[in-house]
Amino acid sequence: QLVESGGGMVQPGGSLRLSCAASGFTLDYYAIGWFRQAPGKEREFVSAITINGGTFAPDSVKGRFTISRDNQKDAVYLQMNMLKPEDTAVYYCAAKGGLLGSYYYATFAYNYWGQGTLVTVSS
Repeated sequence: QLVESGGGMVQPGGSLRLSCAASGFTLDYYAIGWFRQAPGKEREFVSAITINGGTFAPDSVKGRFTISRDNQKDAVYLQMNMLKPEDTAVYYCAAKGGLLGSYYYATFAYNYWGQGTLVTVSS
C-alpha cells in the first residue's frame, strides 16, 4: 500500500513537497511515478523516478517540479515550486516493480497506487 502526504492549499507561486511512502514493502526495488487528476479530467503523468534515480517529467512541470527518492527513509518526494492554479488536482503516487520501461508516463505501467493527496493552488 502506498500513502501520499503533504498536500494542502497554497497561493500561486508557492511551494509544496509531497511524500510517498509504502506500507508492507520497501520502495527500493520500485520505480515511482506521480500522477494527478483534476476534476472532470483524466489522470495525467507528472513525474517518475527509476530505481537508479533517473527521472522523467513532462514539459508542463519541468523546471518547477522535482522528483527524488531517499532510500534510507524509504520515501519518494515531489517538490513542487512556482505552483499555478492549473496544478490544482489530487496527486497520486504509483509504484512499478523493476525496470520502468518506455511507458513511464502511462497509468497502466504501474502496479500499486496510493489514495491521493489534494493540492489546491488558489489566491
